[in-house]
Order: sequence, then structure tokens, then C-alpha cells
Amino acid sequence: MAAACALNICTVFIALLYQVEPCYLPVSIQVPVPETVPAGYVISQVEFDDCDAASLRLSSSDPNFAARGGRIEALTAVEVTAAGRTFSVRARDAEGRNSEMSVVLVANVVGITRAPLSKGHLRRFKRRWGLPPFHIIENDTPPFPKNIDLIGTNANSTFSKYYTISGPGVTQRPVGMLSVVRDTGMLRVHRGIDREEFPEVVFEARVFEQFTNKEIDLPLSVTVIIDDLNDNKPEFTGPQRFSVLEQSKAGTMVGMVGATDRDQEKTPHTKIKYSLLSGTGMFTINPETGVISTTTDQLDREVKDTHLVTVQIKDMDGAADGLSNTATATITLGDINDNPPSFTKTSYDVSIEENQGERLVLRIPVEDKDLKNTPNWNSQFVIINGDENGNFRMERDPKSNEGLLYLTKPLDYEKTKKVILNIGARNEAELNGTKAVWASIPVSIGVGDVDEGPEFQAPTVYFTVKENTPNGTEIGSYTALDPETKSGAGIKYYKTSDPASWIKVDMNSGKLRVANTIDRESSFVQDGIYNITMKAVDASSKTGTGTVVINVKDVNDEVPELPSRELVVCEKEGTLGSTLVTATDKDQPPYGAPFSFKLVEPHDGKWALNKLNDTAAMLEQTRDLPREMYEVSLEVNDLQGSGRVQTVHVRVCHCWNGACTTRQSTMSMGPLGILALLLPLILLLLLCLCLGFFCVTKRGKLDMDNIEDSGGVLLKSNIEYPGDEVDSNLIIGHPAGNEQEMGSVKGGPLSPSWVANRSASTIGGFSIKDNGMGQFPGFVKNTFSQQQYDSSQFGTGQFGTGQFSTGQFGTGQFGQFSEGNYDSSALHHTWLTNGLYLQQKLAYMESEAEGDYAEDVLHSYGFEGQGSPPGSVHCCSDADPRDLENLDFLNTLGPKFKTLAGVCKEVPAKK
Repeated sequence: MAAACALNICTVFIALLYQVEPCYLPVSIQVPVPETVPAGYVISQVEFDDCDAASLRLSSSDPNFAARGGRIEALTAVEVTAAGRTFSVRARDAEGRNSEMSVVLVANVVGITRAPLSKGHLRRFKRRWGLPPFHIIENDTPPFPKNIDLIGTNANSTFSKYYTISGPGVTQRPVGMLSVVRDTGMLRVHRGIDREEFPEVVFEARVFEQFTNKEIDLPLSVTVIIDDLNDNKPEFTGPQRFSVLEQSKAGTMVGMVGATDRDQEKTPHTKIKYSLLSGTGMFTINPETGVISTTTDQLDREVKDTHLVTVQIKDMDGAADGLSNTATATITLGDINDNPPSFTKTSYDVSIEENQGERLVLRIPVEDKDLKNTPNWNSQFVIINGDENGNFRMERDPKSNEGLLYLTKPLDYEKTKKVILNIGARNEAELNGTKAVWASIPVSIGVGDVDEGPEFQAPTVYFTVKENTPNGTEIGSYTALDPETKSGAGIKYYKTSDPASWIKVDMNSGKLRVANTIDRESSFVQDGIYNITMKAVDASSKTGTGTVVINVKDVNDEVPELPSRELVVCEKEGTLGSTLVTATDKDQPPYGAPFSFKLVEPHDGKWALNKLNDTAAMLEQTRDLPREMYEVSLEVNDLQGSGRVQTVHVRVCHCWNGACTTRQSTMSMGPLGILALLLPLILLLLLCLCLGFFCVTKRGKLDMDNIEDSGGVLLKSNIEYPGDEVDSNLIIGHPAGNEQEMGSVKGGPLSPSWVANRSASTIGGFSIKDNGMGQFPGFVKNTFSQQQYDSSQFGTGQFGTGQFSTGQFGTGQFGQFSEGNYDSSALHHTWLTNGLYLQQKLAYMESEAEGDYAEDVLHSYGFEGQGSPPGSVHCCSDADPRDLENLDFLNTLGPKFKTLAGVCKEVPAKK
């Protein structure tokens, strides 16, 4: 308990120690002020040095002044006489303690002095000095220096004190303006200063003991306020240029004059009053805002488009001692369309000749007082009346604003000798601010007479004529008159266009007669209309043209026609077929459709005809019919019963997609068609003859080139009968050794490897050699050993498609040659071609009867010749069975092997 009491006592003691001390006002202060204290002028600044200023309430006994926020300032402009002016300021804190301070205002005329403050200035003893702001007049006049006031402190000191100041006005800009008397603390000013450059100067003051140089109080910030003088004239801002529409109502705003003043704001020095020194009869200006307005509604741009007025601005709210300035404001009047265009003349008379084309007839100038090249000035011209036929038009010249009258269609003197136009002018913009109306002007145009050619009484004449009208029938007349004399004497008439030459024109009277049969169905008639053109020529060779329109009336001169005479009936399983029969008629109703269809009696009863619509009927089978062509006769009549019998060809067939799959033409072919069919046969026959010429196997004389190196080819022989003498060059010599080098066989360019030094059997003058392996092609083994052909082996067996075709003979040993000696690609091609033909020939021999190729088989001969170096040419006369497997001789056979095959005949065995 004792500890708690001790704690509370300590707390109260600390609170008492740190309790904020009350603030007290000094007893009185004396403040030098201008003779006229402006509103907002600060009289004094009350310093609150660590006082409880938040709870302090200040009030003034003079309603012209207020004390708030520590500042004492004037609420309104107050005059201070030479005797001065006094009022009091009261202070009341939150605990109800009051203090009062007397404020004495002294009019400052020569210098500035200020009485020392009371020791009761708001303070706590922790802070020993404080000063309100000092005031000096800007741009003060000499003599200098002048005293301002004392800088004093209440701090106790054993020794005497001295003061120093530093900062703006002393050691900083404006340097040297202020100083302080060291011992007394008197603040002094040394020259005038411009408030507009330095509204106030704040410097620092310090106090020291004389002997110890010890600072005995805190540094103090001192403010020197430069009181404003009305030393700056008000200035205009920006160019004073304004505009307003002419004829605006009185009171319309024109613009606002801008002005400013460098003197202190919210003082009479900157309160500007505006006034007009000229132009007051049409304009006025608001003295406070500077807004210029109109005072009349009679401003006319066409009379005067620019007004110059002199504006004066004066501070001190226009007082006599205020400073002023003037400027000229330019007011431009904007244009409105209050002036319609006016014509420079009251009327115009012009003349033009008839029949002239488009041209300029007249230029019509106008005047307009409105602003040029604006919608208020740009004119528009119209033809109000007088141009019912549309012969004229009006335009505007954009440069001169003139009206341009153009002729657009030729005039006819005989119809119109004078035209009077009423032409009006207006603007693009509507009229405004005027009672005037758009103006118009009459223009008289005389039409001059020109000698013209004759004119038809109507540009176009119409006649109706039935088709097939007899030639020579008159259908009417088309005549012309001279436009000047209104007479047709001496005028001649001619056609200029008559595509079908149906009409004849009487040259003297202009009568029209039928010259040729008129056909409505002709291509020259379009929609029943046929046109011709005519010309009329007077005695002076002047011409005029016109058009004759003939409406050709239809007659029933056409019968229905079947456009298709070949019809197809497609077979359908389980139903009878039918086909559509359609008819057309060139005549127009009522001479055309609907048509009637019927079969011509008598008929075979195979068909029935049922009408489908006005122009078609269905031709239907009445029973199953074989696939062939049928002729059906039909009679088709038009609505008037006119018609004829027509025959159609109906093909009954199996169809695919609506067409017959196999179709035989019923048309007879002419000579060219027959020749076209025979030409392939003729070419085939010629081909067979050529093949027979080159491939014949009968004995015959063949002319063969004598080739020095005959190896592998057949050479010509004088005889090819039994015992014929064979040229010794056909015998291929063999080297003594056992050489197998490909392409090196002596006597020929081809030498397969299996051609060696073997025993040979002579066949047709060639040596057949054994390869030493006992292997011979089948046709050699079986045929030559037995001395007969085996058709199975020789045709399609080993010789036809076996070893001979694709084996050793085709692409095997016979097909591969030495590139060193076989240089001729043509020879290679010939060899392969003959081999292919031999294969086909053998296959044919195998498939046909023996009698068909009797001339191609081997025959026996009683005599095979003597003295022939290579021996007999008989295929198998001396064939050695041991050599039947050897096909070396085939390497030496050339492209004419077929000739040798022709002389190889089967010989019966000797008994």
C-alpha cells in the first residue's frame, strides 16, 4: 500500500513539473503602419513560445481587425491619422485566465520606429526572447541608414551583452541591406528594396556576453516584411482582339480584357478598374471584370467591319491617385447573310440561231456585299420559268460569281421564235437579319431562222401489216414538209434502212407498198416489230429523216413441227417403255399451242399416243417389242387444226443413263464414210505384204550385201536349192587352241565363250560345236539328232520361249556381247528384232495345223551338192549326235537368220 501511494505522489509531482505554463500577452505594442492600412494587412505576429497556444482564444475590440492564428491583421481598409489608432486584443485560455494587450497603430511617414514590447509577451522562461515581424516600406527614400527597432532579450547576464545578425539581407541577398548596432541591438536599414523582388527578409539574430563571448540565449529568427507601395502600373495580358457577329443584339459579349498588377495581391494596389475611353456608343466594358459587350444591334459589317476602342485599366480601384495604363482593342464584325445577290442590269436581250448545239449564251454578273468566297457570297442561279422544254441550264463561274446561261438542246424557229426566261439568284446560305428577298431578272432570247431541210410530219409513224400480205399492197404513206414554207412540193423520199427489203417507197408521194413477202417469224422481226428509216430531200438537197415502225400481225402460216425425229425407248424389266414427243410452232396464239397428237391410220397397234400437255405427248409401247428401229407416223395439229403427218424413228434398246448401250446407225454412208472404213483394212493389208516380203520362208532369190567380214550374218548365194553352192566366207574359222575369249572369234564380231575348238557338224554351212559339257539347247538335241521338228519344243519349248528366247539365245549367252567388238547398236537391235519374230513364228507353227505351214517344214532333197567347201546346207544331213548340244553356231548368225531357216527343210532318213 505504501509503495502504491509513493508511486501516485511521484506521478503527480512529475505531472506538475511538466504542466504547460499559461501564455500571457504583453501589456501593449506599438506598430508603425501605412496611412491607409489595406484589407489583409498583417499588423503583428504573436509568437507562442512553448505555450499551450492550442487552447488560447484571441479577440479584438475593433471589428476592423482580427486576431487569429497568432496574427493580428486588418479585415478592411483602415485610415490611420497622425494621432494614431488604438485597440485592444484579449486572450483567454482553457482555464479561463484572461490577459489583454493594447495595440497602438502609428502612421509611418518618414521612417519606421517600433516601441519595445512589454515583458509580458507570450513566453515561458525557457525561451527568453522573441520578436514580432518588423515592417519597412519598399523603395524607401534617403537619407540612410534608418533605424527600424531594437532586438532585445530578457536573459540575465553578469556581463553586458552584444548582438550579431546573419543571413538574407545581411550576408546573403540582398547583401548589406540590414545591420545591427552591436551593443544596443538596434536594427537598421541601409537602402531601399523592391517588394516585388523580396517580399520579406528573414535573418538570424544572436546575443553574447561581452567578456566571455558566451551565447546567453537561443538564436532568434527575425522577419522583416517589406510593406508594399503602389509603384507598379497594371499591365494588359495578350493582344486585345475580339470579334462579334454583325447585327448582334445589345448586350452580346464581345470579349474580356486581360490585365495584371505586380503589386501586393488583395490590396488596393492591385484592385483594377476597367473603362472605355472611346467606342462607347457601340460597346461597353464591365469596370470590375473587363468584359466588353455591345450596346446596340445596328452593327453592320458592310458599313464598317472593324472597330477600334481604347481601354483604360487603373489600380487603387480607379482612385485619382491610382496608376493606369491604356491599350487599343480591335473588334472585328463577323458576317451574316444579310445581303442577297443583286443583278447589275434589269434585263437582258440575246439572240441565237436555230438548230445550234450546246453552247454558252450569256454571262450574268451579280453583286453581293457579304464576305467574299463564303456561303453568304457564293451565288446559285436557277431558271424560275420559261424553259418548259428544257433547252437551257444555269451554272456559276466560281471565280467571278457570275451566272452562266447555256443552251443544251437546239431551238426550232418554226416552233418558237422567242424564249423569255426568268432567272433567279440566291446564296448558298439562307438570308439572316434582313427583310430582303431573292432577286430575279428576265432574259429574252430571240431565235434566228435558218434554211432547213424537210421535216416529216411525225418523227415516227406506225403501221400494222399482216404477214404474207401480197406484194404491191399499199400500207400507208409517210410525207414531209418544208419547215419554212409548210409545203411538201418538190420533196423526194428514199429508204435508208430496210433490212429484209420488204417495203418499196414511192419517191414522189412517200407511199409505202409491200415489195416482198413479210414473214413474222423472220429474224428481222423482234417482238412483232419491223423498222425501216426514210429520208426526205428537198430541191436544195437538204434532208430530213424519220422512222417507220411496222407491227407485223401474225397469221396461221406455220404448222407444228417435231424438233427431234429420232427417239429412244429404254427397255424396263416388267414394264412397257415410252418416250416423250414434243412439238413447236412459230406462230403466236391463237395459231399455235395447244397441239393435238394422233397416230396415223392405219397403224400396226404396237404403239399408243397419250397427250401429256399443250405441246407434248407420250408415245408408249402396247406390247413387248424386240430391240430394233421402228418408224411411227404421227399427225400433229395446232389450235386451228392446221398440221401435217410426220414420221419419227423410235429405237427400242437397253439403256444406260438414258442412252442406248449399243447403237446401230440407220444412216447410209457416202463414199467418204466407206473410204474411212476401208482405210484401216488397206493399211493392214499393206503391213502384211511388207511383213510377208521380209519374213517369207519360201525359196527365192534374195539380194544380200557382200560383207567382207561375214561372221554372224548370211551372205548372198547364187542358188538356194538342194546342193546349192555356199560361199566359203560363211565358214567360220576356229583357232587351233582352246580359246574362249568373248568377241575374239576369228571371222566375225560375235564370239561367245562357249565357241571353242570342238568337233563340228555342218548345218547350213555353219559349224555346231560342243561346249565340252555335253549340254545342247533342246531344239538342237531333239530336232537335229532326229532330223525332224518337234513342234512342242521348237515352237514354245526350249527354243521358242526357253533357252533360245530368254536363256542362252535371248538374254543369256546370246544376249550378252563383248563391248569391245560389238560397237553397232543397230546390229544389236536387228538381232533382237529377228529373234522376237522367230519366237512368234515358232509359236504360230505349233498352234496351226500341219498343212498350214507345209511350206515352212523341212523337205528332203536327193542331191545336196558337191564341191561345196562348207558342205551341204541341209539342216541335218551330217549332224553328229555328239554335237547336238552345241549351239556355238548361233553366235555367228546375223539378222538374216530367217533366210537360213527358210532353206532348212526336213529330210527323211536315208534307208
